[in-house]
Amino acid sequence: MRSLALEVSIRIPAGDKLGRRALLAAGAAAGVIAGAMGWAAILWPGRAGAGDRMKRVVLLGDSSFDNGAYVGAAPDVVRQLRQLLPEGWRADLNARDGAVMADIPGQLRALPDEASHLVISIGGNDALLQVGVLDEGAGSVAEALEKLAAVRESFERDYAAMLEHAFSRRLPTAVCTIYEPRYPERRLRRLAATALALLNEVITREAFACGATLIDLRLICDRDEDFANPIEPSARGGAKIAQAVLDFVREAKPAGAVIAR
Repeated sequence: MRSLALEVSIRIPAGDKLGRRALLAAGAAAGVIAGAMGWAAILWPGRAGAGDRMKRVVLLGDSSFDNGAYVGAAPDVVRQLRQLLPEGWRADLNARDGAVMADIPGQLRALPDEASHLVISIGGNDALLQVGVLDEGAGSVAEALEKLAAVRESFERDYAAMLEHAFSRRLPTAVCTIYEPRYPERRLRRLAATALALLNEVITREAFACGATLIDLRLICDRDEDFANPIEPSARGGAKIAQAVLDFVREAKPAGAVIAR
């Protein structure tokens, strides 16, 4: 948006000399005009460039944002984010519970025209679709790693394609890592965290390569009470996620910035 600019010029007839009194008068007039412009920004915030500060963030992805079905009467992530945003700023929830990376182009097509920032949290359901590999047998450690490498390579192709769609919108974008599930069985929790480390490395690498901000949900949702069930954030976890999104939107971040709390 263009800010309002005002130019004041003083014409002096050729040969005339500008006296001290005229200079003082001109300075006073400029001060009055500048002051009026300042008051205009306060009295009419939609004018005089005040609208440049308004922002509209869109949440894309899965139930890490669309967690309303899991928190009962408590606020979901987008409601908590809206409570944190300054007056006049807006937040939209395009994320959908159960979404996978292939759903992001459709969520992008539903962007509002006024969107100013994108935050994407996706990949957890894609990982769940591959969880069977953890139960497959292997004749050696090398064979087991080969199976995991194949999953990682497929995930990397899909994630890079998804980010290409997102960055085609040319908006400031943040991507989230996949938090570690809170399975009650200690063995399953360890296996999931170890396998997800391979996929989170893909997310981290792609984010830095594209200059996106990285929101590390592994460190933000780091306690059992941050989860309503093993794989969805609770109201407490949602509040922490909303705060991280606010930190991203509130001020410009350098390329490759990391938000981890």
